[in-house]
Amino acid sequence: METTVQVSTTYAETTETGWAKKSWRTFRRYPFLPILVVVTVIICAIFAPLLAQHDPLIGNLRDQDRPPFWQAESPISGKEGLTKYPLGTDPLGRDILSRIIWGARFSMIIASIVIVTGAIGGTILGMVAGYFGGVSDEVLMRLVDLTLGVPFILVALATVVVFGSSMTLVISLLILFSWSGFARQVRAETLRLRTVDYVLQAKIAGATPFRIIGKHIVPGVTNTVMVVATLNIGQLILTEATLSFLGVGIPKPRPAWGSMVADGRDYIGTSYWMALFPGIAIFLVVFAFNFLGDWIRDRLDPRLRQL
Repeated sequence: METTVQVSTTYAETTETGWAKKSWRTFRRYPFLPILVVVTVIICAIFAPLLAQHDPLIGNLRDQDRPPFWQAESPISGKEGLTKYPLGTDPLGRDILSRIIWGARFSMIIASIVIVTGAIGGTILGMVAGYFGGVSDEVLMRLVDLTLGVPFILVALATVVVFGSSMTLVISLLILFSWSGFARQVRAETLRLRTVDYVLQAKIAGATPFRIIGKHIVPGVTNTVMVVATLNIGQLILTEATLSFLGVGIPKPRPAWGSMVADGRDYIGTSYWMALFPGIAIFLVVFAFNFLGDWIRDRLDPRLRQL
């Protein structure tokens, strides 16, 4: 009887240990936390009018400089507690949480437009340069070098001084400087793909260059484009926040994470939450997209999947 009890206990401990190891292995294999952050930001961006309790542009001076709920004098549910201003207010009485939610919407709109446009343009130019080579390759790669060599922040500052700050201008500048990364990576991948056997056989069979590009090159560079796009989203959000911080990004009073951090600099000693929570939002989103991009790159690389 004692042996049976001992065996049953050992089996239960082994099963529990195996379940724990399997759970830990699954948690390490898949980026659950970055995915959770990305999904949360996307939900906030799509449903910002429903999730934000207050108008991000309109405040009440009677509620100015309210601290977060854990520092509130009456942290109870209702108008004066958690449900009204969970993360506090700014000197104009505007809700910090509502402005962060709407800032996520503007950041994701800008990042989506820039990524889609830059990916399409950069992929097309990269495939043309890599497949045809010659003069087209030389000209396009020199344009890439020029784009990468020009200081983006300096160009943005000078452009805003001339034309004024606007959301359209920010998107246009980001598009002009975002396609080069796609073009360089796609060109390198196209140079490799155009020498593989099935592409050479298609040439011998008389397939036109555009048919070869559409049928063989595009599927071959899709993984590369996905990885570059995922890695660039975080960089674009950080760049947009930097421009807004410097006053040349999304024009006020539209809520932007960078401008919220800039507005909170003068009140960091008394109202630290004005700059802290937008800064945390920027950090989490950029970290999540970068980590997700690294994971996608590892999953799509056959050499790394075998390790």
